[in-house]
Parts: sequence; structure tokens; C-alpha cells
Amino acid sequence: MPDRDDLGKAWRVPPSRYLAGRPAEFKTGAPRSVYVTMADGCRLAVDVLLPDGDATRRWPTILIVTPYVRRFELAPGTTGVEPSPNTYRYRDMFVPRGYALVVVDARGTGASFGTRDSFRSPREREDYRAIADWIVAQPWSDGAIGATGISYLGAACDFLASTGHQAVKAIAPLFAVWDTWADNYYPGGLLIKRLALVYDELMLALDHDRRDLRVKFSYFAHPALLGPMPVDEDRDGSLAREAVQGHLANFRMPDFITEFKCRDDALPYDPDFTAASFSPYNYLDSIPEDVAVYAVSGWMDGAGYANGALSRFLTLRNPERRLLLGPWDHGARVNASPWRARQDPEFPMLGEVLRFFDQHLAGRDTGLADEDPIHYFSMHAEEWRAARSWPPVLGTRRFYTAPGRQLVDASPSESKGDSCQADFTAGSGPQTRYERIAGIDATTYYDDWAQREAKLPSFTTAPLDKPLEVAGHPVLSLWLASSEPDAAVFAYLSEVEADGSVRYVTEGLLRAIHRAEAACLPNYRTTWPWRTFARADAKPMPIGKPQLLRFALLPVAWRFAEGSRVRLSISGADADHFVQTPHGRPPLLTVMSGGDQATMIELPIA
Repeated sequence: MPDRDDLGKAWRVPPSRYLAGRPAEFKTGAPRSVYVTMADGCRLAVDVLLPDGDATRRWPTILIVTPYVRRFELAPGTTGVEPSPNTYRYRDMFVPRGYALVVVDARGTGASFGTRDSFRSPREREDYRAIADWIVAQPWSDGAIGATGISYLGAACDFLASTGHQAVKAIAPLFAVWDTWADNYYPGGLLIKRLALVYDELMLALDHDRRDLRVKFSYFAHPALLGPMPVDEDRDGSLAREAVQGHLANFRMPDFITEFKCRDDALPYDPDFTAASFSPYNYLDSIPEDVAVYAVSGWMDGAGYANGALSRFLTLRNPERRLLLGPWDHGARVNASPWRARQDPEFPMLGEVLRFFDQHLAGRDTGLADEDPIHYFSMHAEEWRAARSWPPVLGTRRFYTAPGRQLVDASPSESKGDSCQADFTAGSGPQTRYERIAGIDATTYYDDWAQREAKLPSFTTAPLDKPLEVAGHPVLSLWLASSEPDAAVFAYLSEVEADGSVRYVTEGLLRAIHRAEAACLPNYRTTWPWRTFARADAKPMPIGKPQLLRFALLPVAWRFAEGSRVRLSISGADADHFVQTPHGRPPLLTVMSGGDQATMIELPIA
């Protein structure tokens, strides 16, 4: 089945129907580019695209800030090659429908000067305020600014809004983290080992204009793409080359991110700089409540980006906030449902964002106020749902582990253990939720899951006597003993269909030393177990003594079919994506069942 918005009755006016009633009215004018000077003298390269190229009229503005090159120079004689592979979708959607588009090379990237001193540097946040000042001073600006973008560009929307600039009226962060540490690099307190390395290689390719490295990344691999496009005044490209030379001093991600092994670790040379410094949640209190916010993510969106979208929605006090969760991977490159009709998503995501901006920037009556604030796609049901609050549940259903590796409805009366040595060669494969966030192509998504899951200790229910639809975070209460003072725990939820087909549903992970729970912060609200991941709260496991590890699996909306079985699998490693824990010492892990050490999984029932 496809992910079309007319599957189900979630919308009064489906996004596709709204978009059909908003055809292009203008041509996209040729980009004009300038340097805009920041308070410290750093010059940022800025592209401006106007409807019909008309600077005599005033337009609402969509701002995009990217570290991935706003526009490439093309080889002489090139035709038919997109010079803005990271941003053209926004250009093609918004400019022909009456919006000015401003695209900025972030400090230390593209043709902009300066250096990057961190991932999502706080210095960039101050740049956004200056860019907003510059926009509203232009004769073509009507004084209203919105922002959108995927991933890094999405978190930039939060930073822009947090400047408090009065011109910023609406932001649509797409597939963007709320907590860079836990949503992206250290989910469950475990470092994704390849992510920092691949990201570093990508940024070397772009920031240093290393075309030999760029060919490894399909989005930027076309040989006709040269270096970053010089601004109009830089006719011989000397300024762009000078800017690129300065980028050689940019931070290096593998070195930088490992400074923060715990979430509260600070840079040794800057004790006020922690992982919060480059996370949107840290600036929540500076986001005005009159800014409209639309958060978008997908059920297969990396290591925790859906958590980011949900925390953003749950935490912000802004009355006008919306949430969209689809069957997508990072950036909605692929519809990841096993029952999809095709890989390419059919849902008109930017059409939905257009409607949001039409309402809050352009002052159009779009009917958006009549729609529920939350829309999500239920996989296997293959339909969109609407909700007014999150999670949209009637209750929970508990399954308990039991001897014989069963999942049962009632906890056994006696406590017993089931032991298995962690296999440090076990992995979830090369086509998972983790590849796309590293810029690696993934299309088939867990197509070999049956073989991989078969090697893991698993607990399975009897066939379901009726369909079971979940929406939200499954929560695992795992009583676990370890032969080592630390362990990496991976929990996988699968559907075993009546014909024996095994489908990956979702997963969760936790480093055992971070098992202590805490109350979530006012600027970081969740409806699932929260923890500080602070160094002071990290505690080694007592050898051989069962401890409670209570943690959420990543959120999902999924309908288990009648006759299917629910399966919980446990692993002590994912060698394809995460570092060994503890190094070279695979622990003997014992899952306890029953009595006062009853392991259970709670499923949120929609």
C-alpha cells in the first residue's frame, strides 16, 4: 500500500487536495547572491530567489540555513544538472507560490567565511538573528519570516525561533532532533560508531571542496558539480576559494563528539559548553509562544529523531503546534513500510508545509484550524490516523516473559532466569534506520530481519485472537543480571505473521550503567522513561545481581494482525552500528521472569 493521504479519513482536506488547489502562479526568478556581514565581521553567502524575480513587491520569506552548500557552481556547458541538491525542493515548492526564498551557507561552510567550532554551534544561532534583521530590511520583504528544512536544517529552525526575532512567525523543523546527544549520536547512552566517521567524511568533502570524497555521497556525486557557487560580486571566485581555505580549520566530528561521553560532559576548555549547547531543547525558553511550529518525522527516522519531534510537540507551550509522523526514513527518502506499493513516498509533505505557511505567514484561510493537530501513519493497517493529543491511546497491554521463552498475559509466580552470552558479532545489518542519518543509501529496510532475529534470544506470544494496534512508545521493564559491570542492551519488537514471516517493528537500547531514571526536565518533556545520562548518575552493574532496566523502544504506530504473534528479542550487541560494551568482554546476560523480578513489555494500545 502507498502512504497517500487519502488512505483513511485523517484529514478534512487532505494535503494533496490542498496542494492541487494551490498551483504555481509565478516563475522562479534567477538567484541573486550577496555576502551578509555578521556582528564579528564574518561574511555569509546568501542566495535570494523571488517570485518572477520581482523585487518591487513584498513577499513573505522562507529561510533555509544549510551546511551542505546552498548552490554549486556547474562545469561549463552543463545542462540538466541541479545546482542546489540540498535545497531545490523548497525552491520549487515555495517560490512559484508567492514566497521569497533565502538560502544561507552556514558559517564555515559553502562560500561563507569563518570556521565551525562545533556541530550546530551557538555562534550560528547569533548569525540567524543577523540574517533575519537583513531580510526584513530588504525592499522585497513583507516582514514575515518562516523556516523549514530537513535534519540539520530543521534544527536550525529551532535556533532561529529561539533568537526571539519578532519577524519569525512559523517554523517547520523536518526530521530534526530535539536533543542532539540522545536523539542522534548517543541513543541509550551508546555511541553510533560509524555516524561520526561518515559525517566527518561528508563535511570534509563539502567544506574542503574535496570532490574525490564527494563522489561517495549520491546526493552530491554528479561530476558537473564543482565548488560552492561564488556570490555575484565574486566574479573570479577568489573570495569563495579564500572562504574554503578557511574551512580547513573546522572542527572534526569524531574528535568533537567523543568529548561528550556523558550528556553533561563539558569541553575541557569551556566548562559551560555541554551537549545541551548544540541541542534545540536548551533554547526552549527563548522561543516565543506566538511562533507556530510544525514538527515532522518518520517511524524509521534514525536513532531517535521521532523522539525529537515528539518532545518538541510535548514541550513547547506554543498554542499553534502540529505533529506529523509517517512511515518514512530520515528525510522521507523512502517509504519504509514492508507493505508499501513503492519505495518513493507519495505523501506531499511540502504541500502540507505549504498549507502551514499559507496559514501562518501569508494570512490565507486554509482550513488548517479545523484539522486535528496530530497525524500519524499506522503501518500494517496502512492508513493515516488523526489525534488531538499524544500518545493517542486507550490504555496499555502487558506481556510478560516466561520460561520456555514465551510472552504471556500474566506474570509467572516464581522468578526464574534465562541466560545467554552476548554475541559481539551480532548486528542488525546494512539496511537499517541508522544508515540514512549517515548519508548512506538504504532502500530495503530490514529485509533480512528474519535471519538476524533468529540468532537472538526471543520471547513470543501465542497467536493473537484479534488485531492489536499500538501507537507510541513500547516500554520494556527488563530485569537483567550481567556477568560484567556494564552491558549494551538492545531490545527488538517483531511481528511474526501467521505464515511465519517476521517483520521488524521497532527497537530500543540502553547502556546498563545509565539505568537510573529521573523526572524529565521542564524544557524536555516526554511521556516515556527519561534519564539524565549524567556522569554522576552512571552506576556499574553489580556482578550477577538482577537490576531493573526500564526504557522505551522507539515510537511506532503498528497494527499486529489477527493470528500474528508478538515477539521480543534481546541482544547484547549491534556490531554493525554500536561500539562494544564492555570492550572485549561479552557479558553473560540473564533475563529474569516472574515473581518480584518480572520482565514485561507494555504496548500502548491505540
